Amino acid sequence: MFGIRFIKVEPTDYILQYKRGKMVREGAGLAFFCFAPTTSLVRIPTGSVDVPFIFEEVTADFQAVTVQGQLTYRIAEPKKLSQLMNFTLAPNGKDYASEDPKKLPQRLINHAQVLTRASLKSLCLRDALGQSDSLVASLHRGLQSAEATASLGIEVLGLAILAIKPTPETSRALEAEAREQILREADGAVYARRNAAVEQERSIKENELNTEIAVENKKRQIKETQMEAEKSVQQKKREIREAEMATQIAIEDSNKELVALSTANAREEADSKAYTIAAVMKALSETDPKTLQALVSVGMKPGQLIALAFKELAEGAEKIGQLNISPDLLRELLDKDTTK
Repeated sequence: MFGIRFIKVEPTDYILQYKRGKMVREGAGLAFFCFAPTTSLVRIPTGSVDVPFIFEEVTADFQAVTVQGQLTYRIAEPKKLSQLMNFTLAPNGKDYASEDPKKLPQRLINHAQVLTRASLKSLCLRDALGQSDSLVASLHRGLQSAEATASLGIEVLGLAILAIKPTPETSRALEAEAREQILREADGAVYARRNAAVEQERSIKENELNTEIAVENKKRQIKETQMEAEKSVQQKKREIREAEMATQIAIEDSNKELVALSTANAREEADSKAYTIAAVMKALSETDPKTLQALVSVGMKPGQLIALAFKELAEGAEKIGQLNISPDLLRELLDKDTTK
């Protein structure tokens, strides 16, 4: 009413009030009354703004790529920006009086595109597709240190590259090459696995062979030990036999000595008996035979005496003319001899 308006801005908006060409009020989140016909209001948003972008560029090997990303910025120095761009509000107090607020994000995108072009010119397609992080860091440093952003009082909060895509034909070619590389790697993995299996099989065979060799060596050692033990036993038996033979020889020697001694004793005994008999025979040879006969007949049985008598009769038969012996006498003599 009568040109007086109430102005209220958000805390994320910085407002500047000019009256008759002079700034009379500035600040963020202000609320005040003003006279519209003599007042100019400049409202600059200081909150963070996300600006998506997408553009095509060419790499160092002349391959077209599409870069898609997002830029985040905020106006850190609103007063400096108000001196370079028109953020004046329209008479309705809501819209802007110029197109400058809409041009600011495009300025930043254009500058980001220039920096991206400069970076991609030094990279081939493969490097550009695989080095997005280094590209982001380079663009972020370039935007922060750029004179355009510093003169406008803008602070770059973040930069993200969401995708770097080649053309469909190039993408298919890369996919085919990558596919072939993957297949080669798969073949290499199969070969490596087979080679590992062969190596493992060889190791198993070597272990089995080593085990068999160890078993054979152990058997050979056991056999050698048994042979040595048998040799030792045979040696012991041979020593025992030799000892037995030596003992037997000693016994035989001892027996030989005993036999010799016994023979000597027997010889001496025989000599003694012979001497005794010789002495007896010598004595008997000097004795009268009749006396000897009488001595022999001592203790004889009657039959023996009769037989001796008949013998003497037989010796002197030439001197006897006739001798009659009756059967009764013989029978009586025989009966007596038998009874006795």
